[in-house]
Amino acid sequence: MLNVTRLVFTTAVIVFLIAPLLAILPLAFTSSAFLNYPIPSWSTRWFAELVNADAWRRSIVNSLIIGLGTTLLATVLGMLASLGLRNRTSMLLSAAKTVFLLPMVVPAVVLGVGMQVLFVRVGIASSYVGVIIAHTVVAIPFVVVSISGALAGIDRRVELAAESLGAPPLTVFREVTLPLAMPGVLSGAVLAFATSLDEVVLTLFVAGPNQRTLARQMFSTIRENISPAIAAAAFVFIVGTVTIALLMALLKRRSRHAAA
Repeated sequence: MLNVTRLVFTTAVIVFLIAPLLAILPLAFTSSAFLNYPIPSWSTRWFAELVNADAWRRSIVNSLIIGLGTTLLATVLGMLASLGLRNRTSMLLSAAKTVFLLPMVVPAVVLGVGMQVLFVRVGIASSYVGVIIAHTVVAIPFVVVSISGALAGIDRRVELAAESLGAPPLTVFREVTLPLAMPGVLSGAVLAFATSLDEVVLTLFVAGPNQRTLARQMFSTIRENISPAIAAAAFVFIVGTVTIALLMALLKRRSRHAAA
């Protein structure tokens, strides 16, 4: 009876989570100019609009540029932060860890206003650099949590054994620590990329007309005209994220086998 209850509860949670997606994604293939059911006929015209319309095409390219930049920067900084906070119990380092996690709880509007004022002063407002830095700030907590968890699972004696054999710290990190922590690094990278793709509020504050991302374009389109192109963009959004997650899972499995 307990197993049946668990199965029913799990199924209900899964349906609750994916029901909105199942409701909106089929509308990406409608031939109608409105987001409504029933679908009169099936068509790929809205996917063609994503490619042909300059606003949508530019937003997709901007999202890829900003997302990749954010992923690279957040992963590097998150890795360095996780290594610095590893196996540390002092109150100062605990406070530092809390600071790294603050962007997860601080309202995005507060971050957006603060970043806008700061970026104007340093001259990077309405630029790709500014948007990438803003997205990195909110992506780093996810990277730190992911990599810190992976580092916590590494047996310290393996690294000490490499050091006792004469390996310098950089070699120990490259040949021992990084391969063992790679699953967490890849998970953090995926989370950073997904966070960048999904971020709207910060983009509204720090991005200019030339840095309009896909999420911001979808938000603007909803305000101006509810078009099935939004559903098509969401379909591309979700399929792309799932594909990246599957590729990262495959790489994680290979890295585990290699480490073993």
